[in-house]
Amino acid sequence: MRKNRFPHLGAVLQALLVTFLWSTSWVLIKIGLEDIPALTFAGLRYSLAFVCLLPFALRPTHLTSLRSLAGREWARLVVLGLLFYAVTQGAQFLGLAYLPSVTVSLLLNFTTIVVALLGIFLLAEQPTVLQWIGILLNIVGIVIYFYPVALPASQAVGLIVVTIGVLANAGSSILGRRINRDGDAPPLTVTIVSMGVGAVVLLVTGVLTQGFPCLSLSHWVIIGWLAVVNTAFAFTLWNHTLRTLSAMESSIINGTMLIQIAILAWLFLGERLTWQEGIGMVLAGLGTLIVQLRRQ
Repeated sequence: MRKNRFPHLGAVLQALLVTFLWSTSWVLIKIGLEDIPALTFAGLRYSLAFVCLLPFALRPTHLTSLRSLAGREWARLVVLGLLFYAVTQGAQFLGLAYLPSVTVSLLLNFTTIVVALLGIFLLAEQPTVLQWIGILLNIVGIVIYFYPVALPASQAVGLIVVTIGVLANAGSSILGRRINRDGDAPPLTVTIVSMGVGAVVLLVTGVLTQGFPCLSLSHWVIIGWLAVVNTAFAFTLWNHTLRTLSAMESSIINGTMLIQIAILAWLFLGERLTWQEGIGMVLAGLGTLIVQLRRQ
């Protein structure tokens, strides 16, 4: 029997497929936002994804884990759902309604830097010298990307919204790490409970504040694809690749999304980068990758 000379190749290709699917989400969201209100759109995506994952939560082993959750663990999962889905994903959809997709992607990559800084106080995790260099590179890259700062009013609103999303995303990363480090709930239970809470809040908030539009077949295709393929399937496949790939390998592959989104936005949305923006994006992405790799 021949040995596989590239045991990680299958997992690498699967992980690249996942990052590509996640990158296409930004294009599909921008297209859908032309007719669908942002919060309602986000609520529909994650509500449908929750419905797809719900049958797995009804298996006996997961039902047992749900029943065994203490009140404090339920409270943490509810807060995680509010932070990661209701606020972070809601802010992402709203931000894409005001800003180019590449700009939103670049800003959300700043989450890693915020987590590294918050980890000093909340997790007692001190950044290494190389991580501090990565943080500095990321900040320099963002300054280069936006220099000179002359944003229209609508983009200024989008910048504020995405900044809130970055802070919520960083907070959910810290909380998620604590839940998985200290608690006994399986990852699937954590995902389903938090996603269910956040999706319901997103959908209700969107319908109450922005209404429920008349959706065409093409709208439902976009929502369905985002929910079933880019969320339920992609997250499941990504977790499967983590059984083979190291955290460092996963971080490198995940870091390619910034470039993928820029290329897809150029091809399908007509969003072009200047040389200055391109240099800033590369520096910011490199800084984020250095911080991630050293943490992993």
